[in-house]
Amino acid sequence: MTYCVAMRLADGLVFASDSRTNAGFDQISTFRKMHTFEKPGERALVLLTAGNLATSQSVISLLEKRCNTDEANLMNTPSMFDTAELIGQTVREVIQRDTPEVKTNHVDYSCSLILGGQILGEGSRLFKIYREGNFIEATKETPYFQIGESKYGKPILDRIMSYDTPLERGYQCVLISFDSTMKSNLSVGMPLDVTIYQNDELKPCIVEQVDEHNDYFHQLRASWHQGIQSLFADLQPPVVSE
Repeated sequence: MTYCVAMRLADGLVFASDSRTNAGFDQISTFRKMHTFEKPGERALVLLTAGNLATSQSVISLLEKRCNTDEANLMNTPSMFDTAELIGQTVREVIQRDTPEVKTNHVDYSCSLILGGQILGEGSRLFKIYREGNFIEATKETPYFQIGESKYGKPILDRIMSYDTPLERGYQCVLISFDSTMKSNLSVGMPLDVTIYQNDELKPCIVEQVDEHNDYFHQLRASWHQGIQSLFADLQPPVVSE
């Protein structure tokens, strides 16, 4: 399993993903879920992946391979919308190619992705691409997307962040969101990849890998835990009628 989250905020974009694919008693596997595609001064794209690892790796490999051809590819699409369409088509292509006519062992061959970034001439945009290849775009009212094991990390995002949230606060929110997820689900784990873009820069202002030795993450985790405990202790107790 995995967990990825991305935000489109007034000042830019925030992306974060874990790197755990399999966690068992005798095996823990890690694969990177964040993939970047950049053409300096023209475009900066980030793809987050979740779901069937073989499918998502095939999608990324095809996208990378076609960047060196004359056909439509991530380096020549005219807009972010066209980029999302191209990725959706690639997802459908891979699933149709690799899914057997008769499914065995109830294997789910699907994957889902988040695409975010900016192409020169338009603003930053964020899309969630479903396993069927269709997609939706983030709005001011719905400024973030999650894929993978999303339920544990959702409450902090819903309560704290909005479109006008500063980038540094968005960075804190995603770290707390991951901490809450890892606390409740062993299948999501470190290291975490975090990338942040300011609008119109077309290059990241922060690229960081957060591992178990990261001092700021431990400080943030401890402060959050202590704050929740303190707040809960100060809540007005219920009135019990005799």
